[in-house]
Amino acid sequence: MTDPTDPRSMKAVMEQLAAAEAERPVSETPLSARERRARTVARLAAVQALYQMELAGAGVEAVIREFSDHRFDDSLEDELMAEADEVYFADIVRGVVADQARGDAAVTRRLAEGWKLARLDAALRALLRSGVWELIQRPDTPREVVLDEYVELAKAFFDDRDAGFVNAALDGVARDVRG
Repeated sequence: MTDPTDPRSMKAVMEQLAAAEAERPVSETPLSARERRARTVARLAAVQALYQMELAGAGVEAVIREFSDHRFDDSLEDELMAEADEVYFADIVRGVVADQARGDAAVTRRLAEGWKLARLDAALRALLRSGVWELIQRPDTPREVVLDEYVELAKAFFDDRDAGFVNAALDGVARDVRG
């Protein structure tokens, strides 16, 4: 697994996400390409923030402030990172924390019998929690967009097997909460 907070890997992740975005058909959402890209960056940052919160025990507002003050609109390897939708980022992070019990229960229902969410890697939990929160709380975001975005994030940090697990888990949750 690639460390989701390692800035040396972030340029490669951003390039991978941009390539996936370019291959994806234009979604049915009324967002421009720039707005879609900003949401992709927000999702990536939310996964990083949740991972950081779990490992360091940092509070939600402190982490949101840190990202806003020090990570967004910053350069990476002498290149300006893509602009993030900071409001969307904060909504995901706050929402995941506020509704964590419900989201965790939704994921747990999709785990194999006897598996517990705590057995999953912390970054994988952060990724699933973010995706599940969007599926439950953001019906304005098409299911396909949520699945595609988080599966691409999984591919950036994990192997194909784990990315397949993310796809199956989020697809199952989507069927449970959206029909």
